[in-house]
Amino acid sequence: MTDLIKKWLFDIIEAINSIDDYIGVPRQFNLYEQDKKLRRSVEREIEIIGEAVNRIKKEMPEFEIVNSQQIIATRNRVAHAYDAVDNAIIWGIVINHLPNLRIEVAKLLGNG
Repeated sequence: MTDLIKKWLFDIIEAINSIDDYIGVPRQFNLYEQDKKLRRSVEREIEIIGEAVNRIKKEMPEFEIVNSQQIIATRNRVAHAYDAVDNAIIWGIVINHLPNLRIEVAKLLGNG
């Protein structure tokens, strides 16, 4: 694994940690949905995650990240179809998928 790929993996972890910081505890969808700044912040971090995965796959196509195509597609939707972003889908990604991605990336970095 190159230093550049490690950097992008670290960027993914940092973005997930930032999302956790923004949302805080308790995690409540209604608070997320009502706070435009929070939603935009989370969406930006999801863009960063998707862009990092996209760069990794371009640099080393054989590099395995579970659901990499869906991660990249979500990034593209948030970035280019911003008016079609569904808050419930983003929330589901944050709650259901990012914890697993964090574990996977930590293992890839040798921290898991």
